[in-house]
Amino acid sequence: MTTKYLRLAAGLAVAFGLLASACSDDASDVTADSAPADQSTAPAAAGTTAADSAMSAENDIVDTAIAAGDFTTLVAAVRAAGLEDTLRGEGPFTVFAPTDDAFAALPPGTVETLLEDPTGDLATILTYHVVPGAVLAADVVGLNGQDVATVEGDSFRVGVGGDGSVTLTDASGNDVAVVTTDIETSNGVIHVIDGVLLPG
Repeated sequence: MTTKYLRLAAGLAVAFGLLASACSDDASDVTADSAPADQSTAPAAAGTTAADSAMSAENDIVDTAIAAGDFTTLVAAVRAAGLEDTLRGEGPFTVFAPTDDAFAALPPGTVETLLEDPTGDLATILTYHVVPGAVLAADVVGLNGQDVATVEGDSFRVGVGGDGSVTLTDASGNDVAVVTTDIETSNGVIHVIDGVLLPG
């Protein structure tokens, strides 16, 4: 089980890169049958200010993640998997970004094992965290109960609570909470999650 989690964590970094390269410029590619929700129903971006968002919008996804300081494991995985240039590309991309604490919660040795073969399971996991287009919180809320296709090819399910909280259920049946939304970048948007999503 530890190897599976390690491989999934590594795949997350790769997924980000692959998603970036596979993404189109059309945000409507998120799902064929979903329409964006009213912006007023979106949860507020926790932990971000207007100044933070304005500064992030000038930087790409990678530089924004580096500047935040909470994504060192993710950035290292993206670099190891050779996905950095992709995530610096034109986009737009939506990245559901696990924090360093999320990676630390994986079984011991998982990240290290994934980094041993960065183009294998690590790339798969990383691209599983990337969705084509710029999908803002209002769009995510409008996807309640729907499966969202990732760049990796598998999908995860979106769940929206009565209080507006958003949970993502991965292909392995794990629930991950979205804790910060709408960190806009020059080539997409980042939503912070408290766990690592694992493809099937």
